[in-house]
Amino acid sequence: MFDRVIGIIPAHLESIRLPRKPLRPICGIPMIAWVYHRARRSHELSQLLVATDSKEIFAYCRENGIEATMTSTRHRSGTERVLEVMAQQSSAGRATSLFVNIQGDEPMVTPEHIALLVRPFREDPSTCVSTLKVAISAGQAQDPNNVKVVTDGQGRALYFSRAPIPLQREGAGAAPYYKHLGLYAYSAAALGKFQSFPPSTLEQTERLEQLRFLENGIPITVVETSGDTIGVDTEEDLNRVEEYFRRTGATLSGDDRSRRR
Repeated sequence: MFDRVIGIIPAHLESIRLPRKPLRPICGIPMIAWVYHRARRSHELSQLLVATDSKEIFAYCRENGIEATMTSTRHRSGTERVLEVMAQQSSAGRATSLFVNIQGDEPMVTPEHIALLVRPFREDPSTCVSTLKVAISAGQAQDPNNVKVVTDGQGRALYFSRAPIPLQREGAGAAPYYKHLGLYAYSAAALGKFQSFPPSTLEQTERLEQLRFLENGIPITVVETSGDTIGVDTEEDLNRVEEYFRRTGATLSGDDRSRRR
């Protein structure tokens, strides 16, 4: 059983499709603050911090009471930032065996999402990696921005793809489509193995780093959620999240900013 659960929010300032993405405002508040304070509501996390290579993001976090750490500018992915934080924790002598990767462009994350990520590790200590899926329509499955996932009978991932999977051949039935939500929990052992493997062929083909786990025989447990999110990659996504927050009256109240544990 793990001793501590560390939530890590990787944040990179420059994005090709949406420059300065983490600091772009949603209802007047930078997106990184929405991600942090919504994740902070979780009872599962022993610690939550932003991992960034941007001095500007780091300064914003420090000025606004958000725990943050600087990471290398050489990282190519959020997982690599998580790995650096794991190394920092180890160097500091902190006993931790479970890390939760909360993407910095997921402002609709909820405590329920985090609880679902952690649950497989509590139920089965041999769990290596967990992530989430949500049912989507056939029309939504055609969008390559929605990463799809198919699983086996025990809820383990068989494959992730930007293509609509499974392929619905004429007269073959109506298997459901599931969108993958880009939130993960990893054991320290699984992260260490990930780091030791070079980028895999399928990972590079699909541009989906989670395929590196599968190609090297590391199982990923996929838990279904009814809580869809809008991962922010474009201006349109940002506007959709803002419209959702305004419609639902979302706020960052004092309770959101207080530690629960």
